[in-house]
Amino acid sequence: MVHFDPDQPLSETPFVIFDVETTGLSPAYGHRVCEIACLRLLDGVEAGRFESLVDPGRPISSGAYRVNRISAEMLVGAPAFEQVAETLLAQMEGAVLVAHNAPFDLGFLAAELEFARLFPPEGPVVDTLTLVRRAYSFARNGLQAVASALEVQPGPAHRAMGDVWTTCQVLEQILWDLDHRWGVITLGGLLDFQGGPIPYPLPHVLPLPPAIAEALEGRRQVRMRYIDARGQETERAVRPMRVHERRGHLYLLAHCYQAGELRTFRLDRVVEMALED
Repeated sequence: MVHFDPDQPLSETPFVIFDVETTGLSPAYGHRVCEIACLRLLDGVEAGRFESLVDPGRPISSGAYRVNRISAEMLVGAPAFEQVAETLLAQMEGAVLVAHNAPFDLGFLAAELEFARLFPPEGPVVDTLTLVRRAYSFARNGLQAVASALEVQPGPAHRAMGDVWTTCQVLEQILWDLDHRWGVITLGGLLDFQGGPIPYPLPHVLPLPPAIAEALEGRRQVRMRYIDARGQETERAVRPMRVHERRGHLYLLAHCYQAGELRTFRLDRVVEMALED
């Protein structure tokens, strides 16, 4: 386990600023990462970077496309997240993670690492949105608005590396102000000013049907009879990805071979389920 000394000077602390672009607003609804980027800094100097489009295995919602302008054609031939995960984690190793509105990016990162069966990075998390709210009184705190208020040069908006670059500039200005106005010069001081580390979202332990539990463990296929919201019964072959709870119901996120994409199924509508060899 990596040890992070709270007395470590910020000038000696590696930071990895990262950003994800996604197919929609929440992994709880089965949305996935379609682009990821990160930049590793030490004392303001770049020490590494990584960026990649990612095949999300599902369509991009119209709302997400209006924001990031990432089309299905752009993702043809892009690697799956699990194919780039090790390279990404190597950049994040031993560093403090930074994002603007970090819980959003962390939620997607946690879900993707869970799919890939990889351990999350161990570093503490800093949220520039939280820092901005504590340090300033801006009318708006979105990344582009903050960049404008702090008079830093933003990168292209709503693409992963562009937002990473903008967040880097915002972070450096915040750290300068924290040093000169509040005397914050250590990692512990930064986390205290933030109100503590941003918690990393961990998967919930949920009671699972044996077939799903075994399928998740062995990455196996399941055949099930399912009644949809219109009362129509269909038989489907699926590969379970994860189970989550929402509004008192358990939902299965799975790759549906019939549809050829990720779909969400409410478990209380499953009539019959069996593992397939």
